[in-house]
Amino acid sequence: MLDDLKQLVCEMNLMLPKAGLVTWTSGNVSGRDLTSGLIAIKPSGVYYEHLTPDDIVIVDLQGNVVEGRLNPSVDTATHLYVYRERPDVGGMVHTHSPYATAFAAVGKTITPCLTAICDEFGGEIPLGAYAPIGGEEIGREIVRSIGACSAILMRNHGVFTVGATVKAAVKAAVMVEDAARTLWLAVQIGDPRPLPPDQVQSLHRRYTEKYGQR
Repeated sequence: MLDDLKQLVCEMNLMLPKAGLVTWTSGNVSGRDLTSGLIAIKPSGVYYEHLTPDDIVIVDLQGNVVEGRLNPSVDTATHLYVYRERPDVGGMVHTHSPYATAFAAVGKTITPCLTAICDEFGGEIPLGAYAPIGGEEIGREIVRSIGACSAILMRNHGVFTVGATVKAAVKAAVMVEDAARTLWLAVQIGDPRPLPPDQVQSLHRRYTEKYGQR
């Protein structure tokens, strides 16, 4: 069932190691089927190089496995909480990408000091409080703290991103790591200063309304 969604979620999971966002078997991508409301998610502990669309697990919003021979990700409860609370979310990603996770480790947000950060995220990339792994606590903190941003740094943990589509969520995960790496480099040579709020909003609006092909 949901073969197209499983194919897409598999492909987007494979983007994570290609973009340098995960190591070993960590991290995961999920996507929502808008018709049935079912969720496709990476199985737990499977090597990315071995991952196939048939390995992707289908679960309902209560966490019941609808289809799949493998156990779903240990982060499934987090994903499902966000999907239940955010009907606008069609895809979700979790990584421990090193630069962004370094900001999470020291409890720092990523400020909108570059036009690229304003374009993609529309402001500061927020920091969520530490929450234990395995239940809905991380999901609750994401919903509470992420605001209108598509990414959040979870303190002492890593990165979560959301999007209207699976591809949009993966793009946000790539971009938050790029922003964190550039900001870390900037800190080595000076004191990066955030852009004024009116410029942040203007840049984000221009990017979302005019960038790319229509």
